[in-house]
Amino acid sequence: MEETEEIKSLNFIEQIIEKDLAEGKNEKRVHTRFPPEPNGYLHIGHAKSICLNGGLAKKYNGKFNLRFDDTNPETEDEEYVNSIRNDVKWLGFQWDGEYNASDYFQQLYDYAVQLIKLNKAFVCELTAEQMREYHGTAVTPGKDSPYRNRSVEENLALFERMKNGEFPDGKYLLRAKIDMASPNMHFRDPALYRIRKKHHYRTGDKWNIYPMYDFAHGLSDAIEGITHSICTLEFEVHRPLYEWINNTLNTTYRPQQIEMSRLNITYTVMSKRKLMQLVNEKHVSGWDDPRMPTVSGLRRRGYTPEAIRDFCERVGISKRENLIDVSLLEFSIREDLNKKAPRVMGVLNPLKVVITNYPEGQVEELEAVNNPEDESAGKRMVPFTKELYIEQEDFLEVPSKKWFRLAPGTEVRLRYAYFITCQEIIKDSEGKVVELRCTYDPASRGGNSPDGRKVKGTIHWVSAIKGISAEIRLYDRLFTTETPDKGDVDFKELINPNSLQVIKSVLEPSLAIAKAGESFQFERMGYFCVDKDSTEKNLVFNRTVSLKDTWAKIADKN
Repeated sequence: MEETEEIKSLNFIEQIIEKDLAEGKNEKRVHTRFPPEPNGYLHIGHAKSICLNGGLAKKYNGKFNLRFDDTNPETEDEEYVNSIRNDVKWLGFQWDGEYNASDYFQQLYDYAVQLIKLNKAFVCELTAEQMREYHGTAVTPGKDSPYRNRSVEENLALFERMKNGEFPDGKYLLRAKIDMASPNMHFRDPALYRIRKKHHYRTGDKWNIYPMYDFAHGLSDAIEGITHSICTLEFEVHRPLYEWINNTLNTTYRPQQIEMSRLNITYTVMSKRKLMQLVNEKHVSGWDDPRMPTVSGLRRRGYTPEAIRDFCERVGISKRENLIDVSLLEFSIREDLNKKAPRVMGVLNPLKVVITNYPEGQVEELEAVNNPEDESAGKRMVPFTKELYIEQEDFLEVPSKKWFRLAPGTEVRLRYAYFITCQEIIKDSEGKVVELRCTYDPASRGGNSPDGRKVKGTIHWVSAIKGISAEIRLYDRLFTTETPDKGDVDFKELINPNSLQVIKSVLEPSLAIAKAGESFQFERMGYFCVDKDSTEKNLVFNRTVSLKDTWAKIADKN
């Protein structure tokens, strides 16, 4: 009974692996890989793959490779390689070996020659337009290329001349010889090699031909002895070709391709091509813009590796495509930062408060708790002065019945400080409230009730004299709709114009020494991270995620 319950708790990939191990398959090895193409930065969908592949290797005491599938010299760059390495390490995974598809270019070429000698590949010179015509459709079979029956000798000679750079780009393709009538379109004599006279960031100008992804990927897995080649569902139709190549060439290792659903998140695009458009067309500031779903963007926004790993675990592994609500990702970072982020006070939209009966020029240092979730975090001192700032939203001139914050004639508790009562409102010439004049109860120091009276509202504050100014970047969802990449509308037209708001705010002075990457909870306001643009003269904080706004729920009911 216990064994059955254990099997049920495994995801379907773990069930496959445990069955393989029980049967002694792959010499009881588990060897996974993460194979990104270095043509962009990693996004959270890649993070899910890293967590899965790295996690499986760790769970089953196996090996985990990082391999760069660098077979397209036109789009790949060392910058992306370095960013990928950094992201994988930051997520908490260390690979057992780092490899490149380009390490195997000679082996892949030799494999292609072997296919030609087996009369399983041929050099084709159909144009791109002719290829589409000959390929057929989903309901009609394709037609054999007129070059399909070239002799082995002629194919070998042409393929070598392709390698030697004797022909222009697009003149010839090396194609597999399989079945033009196959219902699987990927099985209709697919391309294996194309001519590309482009400089490769690793191999320079040595190669004039480059292998296609489907050819290089499966063979690279076989060369490295990968046991379980995990990919997303769109590659399911590629699996017969993956297996045909390795079986036809009789490779030593025969990796098993396993498909799972890709990660789709609301209010987000995950296509690397679309993310590239956002960067190149300046809709965002770069790959690490905190609105981007890239690992570097999430890191800059203040997400932690623990939160991303937790999110990936919560999402789980399945065969069915689904759409994950971005609120689940936000839940994971709130859960993590709630445990570890120091509490501070910051007023985002300041409204000045003058304590009329507080001594002029006096400065008190009041004790504040750094993190009620962690006693070891200790306490800090915050300065209290005659002039303060509170949030504009913490005051209503005409309050509703359930309003417990500051209003004319009402008393509230200032966090860690005193009870204050609003006595007078100062407005500008346009009728806007610009200052509140209040009195305080000296006997309520520390926010304690001196006579047992109850004060329902507690608000945060910052000294107007000792507080420090900061630039706050309020990030919201990048798109206005849950599925921006669906439908006929250009996804860029769905960009949220309010996805970034920059405001000037006032923070408690303890934050003057905050360093880039450090996270804090601004009490009652949310979690914020020091941005890399921050300097001693211009502090910059990014909002990672807001706190739950219970007042919004109350307001909705009224």
